[in-house]
Amino acid sequence: MSSEVIYNRIAMLRAERGISRRELADALGVHYQTVGYLERGEYSPSLYLALRIAAHFEVPVEVIFSAEPFPRLGTAATA
Repeated sequence: MSSEVIYNRIAMLRAERGISRRELADALGVHYQTVGYLERGEYSPSLYLALRIAAHFEVPVEVIFSAEPFPRLGTAATA
């Protein structure tokens, strides 16, 4: 049985917008350590929390979360 890893871009989005873990946690109504667990992939969010995170950053949920690793930034996608 494979482990269900959910990849995310929360840390990147936070850094891009200058938001601390605590600020994001407060906005979402979760403990700041939860944000750290999410960023490190140690915790997968509920669908509800994932949608709230996407709404907070004003992006579609699939921009933040994926079942596959995200391509590295700067890597050209081949068509």
